[in-house]
Amino acid sequence: MSLPRTPSMRLDGRRALVTGASSGIGQACAAALAQAGAHVVCLARGAEKLQATVDLIAEEGGAAEACVLDMSDIGALAEMLETYDPFDVVVNSAGLARHSPALETTPEDFDAAMGLNLRSAYFLSTGAARRMIAAGRSGSIIHIGSQMGHVGGIDRAVYCATKHGLEGMVKSMAIEWGPKQVRVNTICPTFIRTPLTAATFDNPERAAWVAEKIKLGRVGEVEDIMGAVLYLASDAAGLVTGTSLLIDGGWTAD
Repeated sequence: MSLPRTPSMRLDGRRALVTGASSGIGQACAAALAQAGAHVVCLARGAEKLQATVDLIAEEGGAAEACVLDMSDIGALAEMLETYDPFDVVVNSAGLARHSPALETTPEDFDAAMGLNLRSAYFLSTGAARRMIAAGRSGSIIHIGSQMGHVGGIDRAVYCATKHGLEGMVKSMAIEWGPKQVRVNTICPTFIRTPLTAATFDNPERAAWVAEKIKLGRVGEVEDIMGAVLYLASDAAGLVTGTSLLIDGGWTAD
């Protein structure tokens, strides 16, 4: 008799795509996957910051390359997915927040948030999964959602709508693609210190609201996301699909 062995969280020989990889959570996800041995295609709109991420990964001995692309351009996104060999792991960290009271939401802000947070996420998922399935290979698709996909928030009606929609999308895709061994999940962070959340932390009233809601008594750092994305990308999460991993410091425990 022998003891069971913990599944490996190494990703040697696997290919990963990370969107929104030029900064913040996306950059941290790209670093985590590269540090675990994956070859990472880092995607974002801004070439300079994106290349800086790739260079930093290379300096650590990792394998990465840059792909400059606007995720909201669905045609260009589809073409990119057909150009590259099928990915084993896809992490979608591209996102947009345009917060305002619901009564002040403009159609332009609504369309921008829905377009990137949900429409682009949808067609990234279908395009990547189509290539995985055609190649007969298993895969893991991970979307960076939000705790706001599980609760409501001040001045966040549109943002919450996109993230709640993402949760429903992932559940349905997991049902469809499970028999093909393509897993789909979300990671749902609380407020993480990134350029995207700077405006919230610069507002004393909003910062106090955040501090009061996080039970562990601190806001998140990008390092808090790295272990989660590695877990969901790896064989350790081989039976995990159609669900969300909340990294919210207890925010949604109420």
